Amino acid sequence: MISVEVKPYLLLKKHVFRIAGGSRTSTPVVLVRLKYNEFEGYGEASMPPLYGETIASAQTFIKTLDFSKTSYPFDLENISAYLDRHAKGNTAAKAAIDMALHDLIGKIEQVPLYQYFNLPKVALKTSKTIGIDSAKIIEERVAEADEFQFLKIKLGSDNDAEIIQAVRNVTDKPLFVDANQGWTNKEEALDKIEWLKEQNIVFIEQPMPKKAFSDMEWLVARSPLPLIGDEGIQRLDDVKTASHFYHGINIKLMKSTGLHEAYKMAKMAKSLNLKIMLGCMSETSCAIGAAVHLGAMADWVDLDGNLGVTNDPYQGHDVKNGIIHLNDTNGIGLINPNWDKI
Repeated sequence: MISVEVKPYLLLKKHVFRIAGGSRTSTPVVLVRLKYNEFEGYGEASMPPLYGETIASAQTFIKTLDFSKTSYPFDLENISAYLDRHAKGNTAAKAAIDMALHDLIGKIEQVPLYQYFNLPKVALKTSKTIGIDSAKIIEERVAEADEFQFLKIKLGSDNDAEIIQAVRNVTDKPLFVDANQGWTNKEEALDKIEWLKEQNIVFIEQPMPKKAFSDMEWLVARSPLPLIGDEGIQRLDDVKTASHFYHGINIKLMKSTGLHEAYKMAKMAKSLNLKIMLGCMSETSCAIGAAVHLGAMADWVDLDGNLGVTNDPYQGHDVKNGIIHLNDTNGIGLINPNWDKI
């Protein structure tokens, strides 16, 4: 039988994090440990306030789950269905259970998860995210991120041109741009995208509000840069119609309820010729360590959520010169997780 333990945790950011929708200096997290026989599996629910989950809601959801009849091999399809039936929403809490189950599977079968998914081991060039700020601070943050080959720049405020200019004062490297639903007029959005095309931008993430369907249909037909859905693409069902509004999707474990559905989303996206981005919230090396195992399926990777915090309780895959190097530890890839000292 599986036993479940949870710990609330507050993940502290190195810098104030600002996007078009607000700012914060920390992220509430619930850490999970599942035990099955002599094996331990680790998971995590990261819950930025924007998405509506809290430490209290995650703990309540997880503590009321019944795994009394669960045995190995774990039936992830039925377990995922059970989690969805148990309560609506709670996608981060569901992701925590999902990744802990995958961690157990990898340890029981003695394989790292990329092998479990029959994927190759690849080194991943992750972007480093720079939040909205003054030009001076942005220049400092860009200089600090010199080792990364790609930067992800947050736009969607009233000083977009100033932000891009500040970045270009420091570097000419390629940029991912994330407007976080901040552009609300389709013609103005297109003007900005056409201007950004000349600034060595790779793609634009979530340029308009997620429910502006007709505007996004208009924009995706005209944009000279790929448009990637983030807030507008949450789960598997969203992928089915994503090509009407986007050229690609951003898959995050905290939205998708974990690896089981994220893998299905990536497979469906490929079948529909959609580009794939792997993204994250502010997370520990646990959730980041889980997501990187799907890296071979991605066109772009933005898995830096553990690099911008001061109190990551775990150690996972190494990042050198902006490249994530997967280790071959069984399961997620955490190295000597010391649960009792967290």
